[in-house]
Amino acid sequence: MGKFAQYLEDFRNTINFEDFLINLITAAILATILRWFYIRFGKSVSNRSRFAANFMPLAMTTMLIITIVKSSIALSLGLVGALSIVRFRAAIKDPEELTYLFLVIALGLATGANQPLIAIVAFTFMLVLLFINSYFNDKKGFQHDDKMFFNINTDTNDLEAIVHILKANFSYVELRRLDQLKTGMDLSFICKSDDIKNLDEARNKLKGISPNTTFSVIDSPDLIL
Repeated sequence: MGKFAQYLEDFRNTINFEDFLINLITAAILATILRWFYIRFGKSVSNRSRFAANFMPLAMTTMLIITIVKSSIALSLGLVGALSIVRFRAAIKDPEELTYLFLVIALGLATGANQPLIAIVAFTFMLVLLFINSYFNDKKGFQHDDKMFFNINTDTNDLEAIVHILKANFSYVELRRLDQLKTGMDLSFICKSDDIKNLDEARNKLKGISPNTTFSVIDSPDLIL
């Protein structure tokens, strides 16, 4: 019991538990709000819900690391050595995704440094600016152009055949993103479909290339059913 009591005493001397709990809750709440905002107002053509699911654990992990590191110089030096062997291979292809990741990390840094008020004020200010930018950005023009995001996930590598099918059924086709998977591709197009029949025909023909092909259509204001 003596060692445990000593441990508790050292913990109280280095980290205030109440402040730690407040900072942890603040980081979680702000990351959750940012997740909702990104899903609602983000312009990335990737799966925003799946990407935004990383916001809370990333913010809380950053906050925990900073909280521990700031209490000990020895721990901070050890952390530098530990992180030097870590390699992150995830490819961030959209600048918007990188911007939001930095914002999440900034929330973790601010709360970990025991500055929850600064985190809340700065976060609110940035969110307002992002909302204003989203209101006046080119996404509004995109919707007025009556085009849609057409995402395709397939286990085939025949890009030329897929593009040929899309061009045969859509009046406008633009490739926005291509991810090469271990087996197949993940593709994102901007397309314009004048009729729901064209969309259905394109879907059937793409299924003919590979039955394992899946689709998703996002922002399609012109297809009134």
